[in-house]
Amino acid sequence: MLLPKTIKLPKVPPIKTQGIKTKLVPFIAQSIMWNGKGTYFEPFMGSGVVGFNLEPQKAIFSDTNPYLIQFYKDIQSGKITPLIIREYLEKEAIKLSQTPEDKTSYYYEVRERFNLYHSSLDFLFLQRSNFNGMIRFNNKGYYNVPFGRKPERFQKALITKIVNQAAWISSIMQGKDWQFICMSFPEAFKMMKKGDFVYLDPPYINRYDGYYDSWSQELADLLVALTENGDAGYAFSMWCQNEYRKNHHLDSWTKGKLLTTEHFYHLGGKSSNRNKMIEALIVSKGNINPLYDK
Repeated sequence: MLLPKTIKLPKVPPIKTQGIKTKLVPFIAQSIMWNGKGTYFEPFMGSGVVGFNLEPQKAIFSDTNPYLIQFYKDIQSGKITPLIIREYLEKEAIKLSQTPEDKTSYYYEVRERFNLYHSSLDFLFLQRSNFNGMIRFNNKGYYNVPFGRKPERFQKALITKIVNQAAWISSIMQGKDWQFICMSFPEAFKMMKKGDFVYLDPPYINRYDGYYDSWSQELADLLVALTENGDAGYAFSMWCQNEYRKNHHLDSWTKGKLLTTEHFYHLGGKSSNRNKMIEALIVSKGNINPLYDK
């Protein structure tokens, strides 16, 4: 991988998460300069949409969510294949469609099963049929996102779409030195060295949503210190401002270059709920695309 890279239509991975950066991938890829000779790190993997679209030759994708990491390890090892996913979803789709839209729904049966056995296939099922595509766990570590109230969710077209997404991930892993590790971001920083590059997409300050574990101002400040004093080049994603407020945490980042872009997000079906958000990308000074370094 050599950055900057032109990506017009980013591809979407099979596991979606809140805050997925699909729309920002072209901006991120064009903003960064990196020769690709070191290791690419993504310590807040989440959906993995940025790293998967960048396709580095050597990468360490990590997250504190063990089920997310296990899902991609299962694809990498061949334990889960596109064919297995298709057969599983076609079978589960029938069971889901035959249950009422209440708490006896088959979705809750799968959720209970996942909380006992942690199957990667069940994790995929829950993520693609839950409320608003969320990942959320309670303080006991149990997945607790409610049903999305669509028993007919898994139509043939959606199953094919998910299968194709998994096939894409499987194909881009081929010939790559990629590792998927469950660990905290401080552990990931201990592995970084000069020539490496790290993309950071931590939980948003003041907008924590219960993704898997806790996030705090102290952790956010630690991330700043480790990043700015580390050996690896970096790009840090964070919301900058919207119509109502600014993110003053960005003032803590003093060594990189602040780049911004606008995009819109929806909260409901009406155009009146279409709101503008300015997103920030802070890039280490030696890794900025010269076109943006003004």
